[in-house]
Amino acid sequence: MIDTGPPSRQLTALEPVVEAIESAQVLDAPAKMLGKTVREIIPRGPVKDALSGTWLGHAVHPMLTDIVIGSFAGASLLDLLAPDADGVASRRLIALGLVAYLPTAAAGANDWADTEVVDDTIRRAGVVHAGGNAIAATLYFASLRARRRGARGRGVALGVAGMSVLMAGGYLGGHLTLSKGVGPAQTVFDPGPTEWTPAADATQLTEGQPVRVVVDETPVLLLRQAERIFAIHDRCSHRGCSLSQGEVEGEEIVCACHGSRFDLRNGAVVGGPATSAQPSFQVRLEEGRVEVRRLQPA
Repeated sequence: MIDTGPPSRQLTALEPVVEAIESAQVLDAPAKMLGKTVREIIPRGPVKDALSGTWLGHAVHPMLTDIVIGSFAGASLLDLLAPDADGVASRRLIALGLVAYLPTAAAGANDWADTEVVDDTIRRAGVVHAGGNAIAATLYFASLRARRRGARGRGVALGVAGMSVLMAGGYLGGHLTLSKGVGPAQTVFDPGPTEWTPAADATQLTEGQPVRVVVDETPVLLLRQAERIFAIHDRCSHRGCSLSQGEVEGEEIVCACHGSRFDLRNGAVVGGPATSAQPSFQVRLEEGRVEVRRLQPA
């Protein structure tokens, strides 16, 4: 029997375009500059936490995009499906979309800027996604202006052009979220063992010093404080950094990458920009061996 290798995969029509964007090194310089600027404008603190969705429990950007896309697309669909209407509803929808665009873009830029430094493909696709959305918003702004000046036909044409660009940008946004993992909790598919499982020898633990171990392929942070041993998932739910490299402050660990703060007792989010709690573990000592099993989410 001849081995022909793995079966070929059917490519979607847009995959070659995405691959071309992710391979375009020419995008690196402007994207790095933009990412640096965003991180300077939105430093760690309440504003960043608000844009990240710490208060919401998950990323806020996807929710805001529904308002923008829905408003703009709704306006253009009214133009196409009800051409004899007076156009007031379309103008109002475009105005709503333009107002919602600003916080949506800020939230998206904030999420992207925390991720683009570790993945060139995210850097490149993200900057094209943002650029496409900015072009779409500009086209809709021009459409609204034309409508208000009485040039409805020109406004409709600009709106249709804006919707086309917006759909392309939305496709890239879906790719970044669903294929590249920008936004979802980084521990969701790897919460850790539910049965008592050996993690380390007790002699590996030094007072007050976080230690990273791997338990059934799950990275776990262990920390001894006096007679207690804490155990939470070591991969930060925000962007996947190792929490064992962070700073211990009392019964909290502060991520070294973006400053997210978690309660070592139960993995709860104490401070953003993280939005999801860390999976946490029960701990017991058996013959000098540390064993852990997962608790319910905090």
